[in-house]
Parts: sequence; structure tokens; C-alpha cells
Amino acid sequence: MQNLAEKADTLNERRIIHRTHGHSHGPITRLVSPGDLGELIKPFIFLDSINVDASQAMAFGWHPHSGIVTVTTIFEGNAGYEDSTGKEGVLGAGAVEWMQAGGGVWHTASPVADISGRIHGYQLWLALPEALENTLPESIYVDPGKIPAVGPVRVIIGEYLDAISPLPQISPMIYLHVRLADGELWTFDPPANHDVLWLAIDQGSMSVSGETLSNEVAVFDSGSAPLTLQAHGEVNFVLGSAVKHPHPLVTGYYSVHTTKEALRIGEEGIQMVGKKLKSQGKI
Repeated sequence: MQNLAEKADTLNERRIIHRTHGHSHGPITRLVSPGDLGELIKPFIFLDSINVDASQAMAFGWHPHSGIVTVTTIFEGNAGYEDSTGKEGVLGAGAVEWMQAGGGVWHTASPVADISGRIHGYQLWLALPEALENTLPESIYVDPGKIPAVGPVRVIIGEYLDAISPLPQISPMIYLHVRLADGELWTFDPPANHDVLWLAIDQGSMSVSGETLSNEVAVFDSGSAPLTLQAHGEVNFVLGSAVKHPHPLVTGYYSVHTTKEALRIGEEGIQMVGKKLKSQGKI
């Protein structure tokens, strides 16, 4: 009789085409950038793993974006936030920040000083469609209880089984946060038109596609076959599935657009917002 790991490998038809542990710089591990894996898995174009000692009160100071969405998912800890749309508050464990930069936005975040422990999570960037890349910015902060769940899966973006995320659906995509118990078997069946599929393991290891993955990003070949995996120990990971972004990634320092002209407009928008924040004494 097959054990669960053998069964997972037998059922799975998706091939891993790239694996990486990324590059660490202090508390940040860069897993995906627009200039590398972002081209392969766009509209998912950037992914950082964040693991900050809250007692050090390290802050991510005011900085701008345009042409993208930043999606920050907090696994552990409490982070204060403020953005140039006028919103501010605290994100706790399980919360999600959606920052749709559009034609220019600035934001900042820092650990809550009076709470010990760590700030731990992922920040993902999404490439905006051409029609949205220079529109007005929009920020949404979602408390943990408002993120729908189905079994071990929290639906951050898109729809999974009968659960629908409260966040905007800017293009055909799904972004899930999954926690599995030791030995648990889980299958993801992507929509037939999705040709991008990847996952990033934050904790634990798993068997998938005949390989064992741990603390890394794995990218799978295109196709509509399901992805079946088995956890070894407790596993915490995110998974992205989408229709591939059809445009080139034209990058600035904090911006990604579809054309050089769109980038120019976005960077001008960033400068305008920056001047306003400077007049308010915030930067």
C-alpha cells in the first residue's frame, strides 16, 4: 500500500521548474524580484520574507510606490502602519494590508514598540493591469476575522472553493495562506485558464512533485493539472496561481509599470505626493 508521500507524488503531475531560498539581508529575505523570478510568475513580481525583532523597534520608513499592489500578510506580531491616503492603525497577526499604489502612494510601517516578540510575514507585489497602473491609490486593511477560510486555507486574494476574499480582484489570480499539520495531504486544483503557479514555504517542509521543499520558493510548469503535496511537520506557506500578466515589467526604484511612459507618469505622481508629505513634516 502506498504511503501518503508516495500517493502525493503519484497524483501530482506538475513539474518544478525553479527553486530558490532567496538572498537574506538582516531580517529580510528577498525571494522574488521583478528582474528575476518576477518575469516568470508575473503578475506576482516580488516577495520578501520579513522576520524582525520587535524589541529593536526597527521601522520601514516612508517610501513610495506606483504601478503595483503591495500585499502584506502578518503571521506573527503587531505592526503599526500609515499611508498617504490618510489611513493609519495597527495590523495584528493574521491581518492583511492591501496597498494599491496606482499613480503614486507613500506608506510606512514599524513594530508596535510596547509589544515584545517578532514581526513575521510576507510582503508580495502584484503588477497592476494597464488600466489600473496610474489610477488613484487605494489602501485596504483587513482584520484576521474578515479573511475567509476553508479548512487549512485562508483566501487572501480571489476565490477558493466557496470562499471569496474581500480584497479587489484586479486580474484573474488566487493567493492563499495555508497551514498543514504533520502528515496532512492537500491538493490545489487551479482554474483551467491559469498558467502561473508557485508556492513559498515559510515553515516546515513538504513533499511535492517527487521533491522535498523547505523554506524556499518553488515555481511549477504551466498547465491545468492539480498540485498535491504532503506536510512533514507543521507547515506554513503561501501559494499563488494566476493568468500570466501580458505586459513587460518596466521598473523604477519602487515602481513597476507596463511601459516607459506609464513609469514616467507614475514617478511624477510619486513626486507630487512626496512634496505634500514633506509640507506636512512627515518626510
